[in-house]
Amino acid sequence: MRTAYTADQIRGAEHELMARLPEGTLMQRAASGLAAVCAGLLGAVYGGRVVLLVGSGDNGGDALYAGRLLARRGARVGAVLAGSRTHEAGLAAFVRAGGRVVDRAALEEADLIVDGLVGIGASGALREPYRELVEEANAIGAPIVAVDVPSGVDASTGQVGGAAVHATVTVTMGAYKTGLLVDPGAAHTGVLELVDIGLGSYLPDPDVAVLTRGDLDLMLPRPGQETDKYRRGVLGVAAGSDLYTGAAVLAVGGALRAGAGMVRYAGTEPPVTQVRAHWPEAVITLLDRPSIENVGRVQAWVLGPGLGTGDWAHELAAGVLASDVPVLIDADGLTLVAKDKELLRRSAPVLITPHAGELARLIGADRGDIEAARLKYVRAAAAELGVTVLLKGSTTVVAEDSRPTRVNVTGTPWLASGGTGDVLSGMAGALLAQGLSCYDAASCGAYLHGLAGRRAAGGAPLAAADVAAAVPDAIRSITGGSTTATRDETIRHEDRRR
Repeated sequence: MRTAYTADQIRGAEHELMARLPEGTLMQRAASGLAAVCAGLLGAVYGGRVVLLVGSGDNGGDALYAGRLLARRGARVGAVLAGSRTHEAGLAAFVRAGGRVVDRAALEEADLIVDGLVGIGASGALREPYRELVEEANAIGAPIVAVDVPSGVDASTGQVGGAAVHATVTVTMGAYKTGLLVDPGAAHTGVLELVDIGLGSYLPDPDVAVLTRGDLDLMLPRPGQETDKYRRGVLGVAAGSDLYTGAAVLAVGGALRAGAGMVRYAGTEPPVTQVRAHWPEAVITLLDRPSIENVGRVQAWVLGPGLGTGDWAHELAAGVLASDVPVLIDADGLTLVAKDKELLRRSAPVLITPHAGELARLIGADRGDIEAARLKYVRAAAAELGVTVLLKGSTTVVAEDSRPTRVNVTGTPWLASGGTGDVLSGMAGALLAQGLSCYDAASCGAYLHGLAGRRAAGGAPLAAADVAAAVPDAIRSITGGSTTATRDETIRHEDRRR
């Protein structure tokens, strides 16, 4: 599991470590790692033209010391001194190695730009001359390496208050920063490289966690020799309506593909007909009234995709939520509980899977505010509503009160397609029925859904049914015995900017 931390947590760990080391040791470690990444991007370092954007803080010092190392290898390195002050020792070492102080016009000829303007302590909009320099650097088209965090991105939250560097690579020191993993900050991060400077044992409990392939390999349920369809998890699905028959088909498909031992589908005649045609494996109950009393025993429910929001749907939702098993609520189910919060007053666990607009209705917030500060609002919703929240979007995050927020790094922009959320509901519901907690079912479901989306898309448009079809292959790639990390779990964000 990868972990990430706020700026305050990182600074606290750095303070403890620096007290035990000779002065300047951490900066030298950071500069060495930064220079290595820059050299890799340049390819042929000798003669390469590198421009450092140097601010007043330690990030500027890291950039200057890294520039010194590159200059020693023959790179032509210039430094634009943008801050009100400059790290004196770093500047002296840089100049002694052959580095030059230049003006911003040097950006036009750069093969590589190093962003050392502001560090993890900065928040809010960039001030001049930083803002103008950032916009110029972004417009040049040369690769940009951000030192620790792209200037303009809040390291703790991922919020962006105006202009911000669009990094090709972000070289972050000591530990991952929360704001590099969550949009909108993640969209500015590019490929994320971690330089170990020795903080490990000094770090507190994480602010954010990221599941890896190895975590899923341990967490995903597997059938044993004595397993039967009932022990593998029976999921109830209350979804679809006369208008939205496809939502039922996709939710049931996602559940079956994700390993549910049995799916009991309950709905009216039009969606029943479609589910029966697509998934003869499903056990179907045709509802002539909004009641689940004849559906049979289940270990969890999926409630809401395409269900409608009228009185009939409300009564059915009330019946499902009156049960004593975990319930995943999505789509129209979220609209129903937004209108009637009393539906959420239950002792059994609840997992909700809103996008930003649905969450806005649930907690009375503005959608734009939620998209700009995803962590803040998903955590607030989990605490206020007393449920586990999977917030869908450009960064999928899972929050449960008093637990580290989990960030999903699989996925593809091609998943922004109608019906893919219904598939996710079925997948996460199947994991609930198989015994995972809401927290783990949401996290594993999001990971597998993103991985299936990548495999189904292959760089091209996809339909929701393609995602469901790719789920077994995604699971196979997790449980098939390989221990090699692949691009599917690499922390990189460059495809967000396409």
